[in-house]
Amino acid sequence: MTGASQIYHEAIKALASAAIGDGSLTDPSGTAFLDNPLCGDCVEMRVKIAEGTITALSHRVRGCLLCQAAASLLGKRAAGSTRQDIERIAGQVSQLLRDDATAAAAWEEIAVFKPVHGHTSRYRCVELPFQALITAMQDAEARD
Repeated sequence: MTGASQIYHEAIKALASAAIGDGSLTDPSGTAFLDNPLCGDCVEMRVKIAEGTITALSHRVRGCLLCQAAASLLGKRAAGSTRQDIERIAGQVSQLLRDDATAAAAWEEIAVFKPVHGHTSRYRCVELPFQALITAMQDAEARD
């Protein structure tokens, strides 16, 4: 596989189509809307936090499969995490994309993004939902 077929492999398609967390969350502790004007990806993230830990989140994504898959991964795994946990995991994702890192990540599903390494214009597609969640958590902290 090369090019787009390598990036948009079956695991990415499955994660994106699962759309875990897609929808709306009433009375969120924090919200964020981030976009990537270069490609048009947009992520709205809503999060509920109790005692510094994510108890629920929702997202709405208008973007490519990579952005959708990353948001779905957060919907699947982020509950129970602190902002520091999410920042660490976002760093692991960035390292995987930029350095083709093979070290064990906190979430094994992060490995589905490994084929994106070397496609620099697509890094932000994967990173945007993570940054939106961090921003929503910062918003919750500021409201608290």
